[in-house]
Amino acid sequence: MFNKYNIIVVGAGHAGCEAAAAAATLGSSVLLITMNMGVIAQMSCNPAIGGVAKGQIVREIDAMGGYTGIIADKSTLQFRMLNLSKGPAMWSPRSQNDRMRFAEEWRLTLESLPNVDMWQDTVKEVIVENGRARGVVTSLGIRIEADAVVLTNGTFLNGIIHIGEKKIGGGRTGEKAATGLTEQLTTLGFESGRMKTGTPPRVDGRSLNYSLMEEQWGDEKKGRFSYTDVDIPTEQRCCWITYTNDKVHEVLKTGFEKSPMFTGRIKGLGPRYCPSIEDKINRFAERDRHQIFVEPEGFKTVEIYVNGFSTSLPEDVQLKAMRLIPGFENAKMYRPGYAIEYDYFPPMQLDLTLETLKVKHLFFAGQINGTTGYEEAGAQGFIAGVNAHQRINDLHELILKRSESYIGVLIDDLVTKGTEEPYRMFTSRAEHRLLLRQDNADIRLTPLAHKLGLVTDERLEKVNKKVADSDYLVNYMKQNSVSISEMNPVLEEVGSSPLTQKSRMFSVLSRPQINITDIAKANTEFSNLLNQYEEETIEQTEIKVKYDSYFAKEMEIVNRMKKMEDKEINPNFDYNSLTSLSIEAREKLLKVKPRTLGQASRISGVSPSDISVLMVHMS
Repeated sequence: MFNKYNIIVVGAGHAGCEAAAAAATLGSSVLLITMNMGVIAQMSCNPAIGGVAKGQIVREIDAMGGYTGIIADKSTLQFRMLNLSKGPAMWSPRSQNDRMRFAEEWRLTLESLPNVDMWQDTVKEVIVENGRARGVVTSLGIRIEADAVVLTNGTFLNGIIHIGEKKIGGGRTGEKAATGLTEQLTTLGFESGRMKTGTPPRVDGRSLNYSLMEEQWGDEKKGRFSYTDVDIPTEQRCCWITYTNDKVHEVLKTGFEKSPMFTGRIKGLGPRYCPSIEDKINRFAERDRHQIFVEPEGFKTVEIYVNGFSTSLPEDVQLKAMRLIPGFENAKMYRPGYAIEYDYFPPMQLDLTLETLKVKHLFFAGQINGTTGYEEAGAQGFIAGVNAHQRINDLHELILKRSESYIGVLIDDLVTKGTEEPYRMFTSRAEHRLLLRQDNADIRLTPLAHKLGLVTDERLEKVNKKVADSDYLVNYMKQNSVSISEMNPVLEEVGSSPLTQKSRMFSVLSRPQINITDIAKANTEFSNLLNQYEEETIEQTEIKVKYDSYFAKEMEIVNRMKKMEDKEINPNFDYNSLTSLSIEAREKLLKVKPRTLGQASRISGVSPSDISVLMVHMS
């Protein structure tokens, strides 16, 4: 029935879609298998993309030729750049999205890729011969052969939905769970575990009183994720903010005895940084209120996502408590919140390419690796799709360093340190976040993606022009000055101390109160020059000038670490032969099989003295 494919991708969530698209872009024939073609790229939880650190990941995916940023831009209800009051390392783009349009755009994108075929079915087994993945077997009993398999099963592996005391088998509300695959993989020697995540109720927006809530609009000038010129909707939608109160909390507490979290029916660990409302009340008992974000699900639908009210309490308790929130007095619920428990595979069983250590040509990406979030899933899917193609064609693998991308931090953390709770990316996880900003993802990663064949010559030329133009403007500011008479009136306006002599533009812009438009206001020639350049180039110039000394210090640290990161370790090295290593270090090193000395140094349980032993042996 089926011809052999180069790559089979199992699951059409955010990881699966990026994996299929990346492999197809590189030239592989791809079969994307999903249990339900009607919910490809479903936003299972909140209808939003990006946020703190997550927005940086989306820009990195886009810089390398992935599609999450483009799809998000095409379906944006509202766009905000978060943390603008902080330094540029913390600026994080976030969009509120039309859930139905987002899924539709992903499907249309996949259907436009000539190398992608799709099939609706459930995969029950990975065909493994001589330690290598050779294809899959579906629930219809169809055997489909391939050179590599990418598993992106999300929350569907033996998924159980919890609402109060009710338990329903399912990977998402209204969709059945996937069974059989975990059991087969464990027979192959893989270790599995259980995790939990949750989602809030959805309500009818017509039943809410928005006059009792705070309005939350997006940025006046609508931003975007993608570095491409994709068209974005011009209109925006408002979101709102309201709060819980003591009465809400008291009603919620009446359902605690039926909560699957507190009664122990849920064994899996949930995301620490996105707790349920009952968990918030329990953990932060001193707080008398919690913030609720009221978010629209689309341009045309009246459905509302109640962000901040994630819960698995009985549905009657959910509704009763919700109606005590200001603005929700007459709320009509479309569907209750629920918790979902599912299988995952601890990611220390993977290589940095996301290929499994136990079975060659088998890759894991997304929540199957213990992560949470569309953005983390999409990034892993992209890397897995690229590396599956590279692997079967004996081409150089794509491994991003911690110093060059958030995606590199994400994958290195998972593979090197593992996770026992749903992993979420934060800016604090990146040691070099000043270098890994959302504004320079194209500069960092597009040249690398171009070498692999993931982006066009035109995109590379655009990046090269941005770099050349910003470098020119920086040098111009180093060589040209502003006079006292030009600059002091502007400095007085912003409360900055006046100049006592003619000064270089570069040094004036280094002041924290001054931005590049202030200098343009003072100097007509410079203002005319800036008018010739795009906003992205001007922003890049300002950041380079203001943080010049910090960048230099950060690069010194990166270069010092580079020696360890570049020192490769034979993957078949016998650590047991080094008796001077601690027993724990030997066990961990044998399990992770680090690629480099730098990666080895980040493994929990491997001490600095163990690294010293390795360095001496390797030298």
